[in-house]
Amino acid sequence: MNKLWEVTWEGELPASPQAVWATFTRHSASYLWPIEYEPRVGGAERGLTQGGGTVTVWEPHRHFVTRTRPEQERDGLNEVEITLEPLGAITYFRFTHRAEIPEAEYDVQLAMCREHTALYQHSLGQAACYFHGLEAQYEADDELEGSFAEVLERLGVPADAVTGDRVTLTNGIEGVVDYRARSFLGVRGEDVLFRVYGRDTWGYPVGTTTHRFPTRTEA
Repeated sequence: MNKLWEVTWEGELPASPQAVWATFTRHSASYLWPIEYEPRVGGAERGLTQGGGTVTVWEPHRHFVTRTRPEQERDGLNEVEITLEPLGAITYFRFTHRAEIPEAEYDVQLAMCREHTALYQHSLGQAACYFHGLEAQYEADDELEGSFAEVLERLGVPADAVTGDRVTLTNGIEGVVDYRARSFLGVRGEDVLFRVYGRDTWGYPVGTTTHRFPTRTEA
């Protein structure tokens, strides 16, 4: 039997609604993973969900909804709704994720979704603010050995690192810690967003994603 969840997140993102909209509709690889949306109501979604979905609301810079095709999704409904509100030069962002999850997996999947969502929306804001309009090269490693703490140690992240600290990682990335939570770490460099996902908290392997951007050149 499936149970329905509704995970929400809202807050300010440090970029305009136009930049935020472009980032999640056209440049999702810059903060999440590669996803394609046909830019219209009824357009196809490819990459967000396993079976694909359909755009049901498309109001540029204001309101967006996409949902799965139930006949193609393993468990049923999976819907994402986003609303954007301009606040001067920044955006107030509201995100809702509705999904049907098998009852046996519900508690773990809900906890994971809540914590991942907070990082994803933060990363969206970072990409829209610092790398607006740039295509990202996306790399993921979802099967790292060891715990979150062990992976951070191998990367050369100090155990007491907090948001705002500068770090030089053993993989060659240099930048500032832009996100630090119980099970997640984010580093923003001049041309990269790097994320560590401590999914061992929920019994899964630790993973990383690298979102690398072309170096800007002066005209």
